[in-house]
Amino acid sequence: MYILTPLIIMMMMFCSTIMSMLLLINNYSIFIEWEIININSTPIFFSMIFDLYGMIFISTILFISFNVLIFSNQYMINDLFLNRFTKLVCLFILSMNMLILFPHFMILMIGWDGLGVSSFLLIIYFQNSSSLSAGMLTMLINRIGDVFLILSISMTLLSGHWNIMSMWNSSNSLMIMFFILIAGMTKSAQIPFSSWLPAAMEAPTPVSALVHSSTLVTAGIFLLFRFYPFLSQFLIFNKILLIFSTLTMLMASMSASTQFDMKKIIALSTLSQLGLMMMSLAMFSPLFCFFHLITHAMFKALLFICAGTVIFYVNHSQDIRSISNLNKIMPLTCSSMLIANLALCGIPFLAGFFSKDLILEESFIKNTNMIFFVIILFSTGLTANYSFRMMKMLMWSPQLFFPFKNFMNLNMNFIFPMILMSFFAISSGALMNWILLPPTYMFLPMMMKLMIPSIIFLGSIFPFMSSFFFKSSNLFFLYSLSSMWFLTPLSNQNFIKPSMNISIQIFSSVDQGWLENFLNNFFFTKFLFSMYFSSHLNIINKLMMMIFLIIIPLFLLY
Repeated sequence: MYILTPLIIMMMMFCSTIMSMLLLINNYSIFIEWEIININSTPIFFSMIFDLYGMIFISTILFISFNVLIFSNQYMINDLFLNRFTKLVCLFILSMNMLILFPHFMILMIGWDGLGVSSFLLIIYFQNSSSLSAGMLTMLINRIGDVFLILSISMTLLSGHWNIMSMWNSSNSLMIMFFILIAGMTKSAQIPFSSWLPAAMEAPTPVSALVHSSTLVTAGIFLLFRFYPFLSQFLIFNKILLIFSTLTMLMASMSASTQFDMKKIIALSTLSQLGLMMMSLAMFSPLFCFFHLITHAMFKALLFICAGTVIFYVNHSQDIRSISNLNKIMPLTCSSMLIANLALCGIPFLAGFFSKDLILEESFIKNTNMIFFVIILFSTGLTANYSFRMMKMLMWSPQLFFPFKNFMNLNMNFIFPMILMSFFAISSGALMNWILLPPTYMFLPMMMKLMIPSIIFLGSIFPFMSSFFFKSSNLFFLYSLSSMWFLTPLSNQNFIKPSMNISIQIFSSVDQGWLENFLNNFFFTKFLFSMYFSSHLNIINKLMMMIFLIIIPLFLLY
């Protein structure tokens, strides 16, 4: 099963890539629709759409899934239920493809809910308390988006159809827009629904490479991308999305700069890039958003595969303070990780540069507030800061683990996905730029053109020049950053604490209070127990006591 599945996915990937090229060359889309049932003159259709954007996205998902499954064959080699893991990953991939291919509002919910259920099963895969709590948090927050999506489906009934490709205005259009926006924000972990994304790191690393690159977290963005012609009619949609996306960028970048868990740093970098994509949508640039969605999936999956390889060889430790000097021990893994981090920072001519630079220059051209402008630049600098901070501690620090710990990455299940993903982390930006975008010219002053590389350069040298900055004695400030502006405790402990306090009070006052005293002091209870214990050898007394205890409650109930 786990050997045959990557081959099947590779064949599907080639088919979807060929189809996307045909759609691009002939410049058309294929829309298939047939009627399932007609309820009170409201037909329910089963619809499928094969367009350029959907097929490119499916090709990207299948390509990453192919590499992740090869990687998981070695990473999960000691797992007893590898077949079950492979089936859950396939269910996850199928749900994401259904979300892309089905433009019908009601049938789209199959893929949407399938993502939620399969992600929950994958997060709790290791079956411990931390995995269960992370899975429940992910499931409950995503359920908020599910509820709002169902409400938008019910309100769309006035239109007489649920085809998301041809929605028109009605009396409920503003409410539908708000509901779809909240659904997309919950699935893509925007503020205030961000706390589930780092918690989902309890899943196995191959799942993280899939979830945090091209599937679960991008489902909300792709939903808003599909609905963008309808949502962009309302100016308030762009304003709300711009506020929350820039705050998400800032919060995730600041939080990642204080973390020491390797997977959490990469997860928070994903959250920062999701904020960048949402910001692109808010600034009337959906094509740039989709462009960055594809390139980000490539280099972020590579980053997770490299991190998973390091974790595998250092006895599953994720603390970057205890891992160092890897560039001499694992040169290929470190080279691939460096490529992925440089692409994440937006270094020229790598995949991330082509899409990220377009979005940032678009933010300069748009008439945005000065506060948003500063937040965008600061978040861009922090992206380079936490990327190079992680690389410095992993590669360019003195060796901290024991010298007799000897390992090297010679396994082809690790090497082959890394080389393949590294190639596309370098070239996918240029390829997508030629395929997706028309000739784009942005005329900016030289000072603004040089501002982005200058900010990236300052952010990259900051970990080397002033590593003492985050050793501040202000623990409250550091805790606020590491807890994602208190979103983690607010979404976890504070919701549980009141109900736990009430249950403890009820238990102490009822179960251990008047109920226990009343039963202990009741005369016939003492009499019956004394009769039992004094004549425990007499079977007749036991039977009489049992009959008495059974009949008396029946009389009372009657």
